[in-house]
Amino acid sequence: ATWFRGRSDPDFRRWNTPLSIGTDLDSARESLRDAARSAREGSSVSYCVTDASTGTPFGHIGVNVIDRVMRSARVGYWVLPEARGRRVATHALTLVAQWALAEPGLCLYRLELGHAVGHDSSCRIGERCGFRYEGTLRGAMWEEGRQDAYRDVHLHARLATDPDPTPQTD
Repeated sequence: ATWFRGRSDPDFRRWNTPLSIGTDLDSARESLRDAARSAREGSSVSYCVTDASTGTPFGHIGVNVIDRVMRSARVGYWVLPEARGRRVATHALTLVAQWALAEPGLCLYRLELGHAVGHDSSCRIGERCGFRYEGTLRGAMWEEGRQDAYRDVHLHARLATDPDPTPQTD
């Protein structure tokens, strides 16, 4: 239910166009089965982001498109509306980036973060977590709600050799 609610949220849909757009709980379950299959195959890992004290689900973060030869991957995340503005994504991204760049079984050298141009909050989260802006990828993701038109993506990355970011406060 949390997966379905997060992926059907209007803000999620504004900034993301997944391969399959869930329309009900059955399609959400199928999407979760796909994520589990990718994890078993070693091409991704997914985590439910929860409140540490209550276990209440707040969102999702995943390490995807894992390339073990180049030791690189992409990270993506989303947060439920009630958890936004509370640094949930910042904390989750900080933890997952530290893990992905140091975990002996994964041991990535490069972790990329891409977001649609204009998604300023995702840009700020990446920068807070040590993901340096590297440029714009032209036409690198689908337009909102479409799979036949493209929009630009800002690319950020963090390397294993980068210093740990100092948490920023605003």
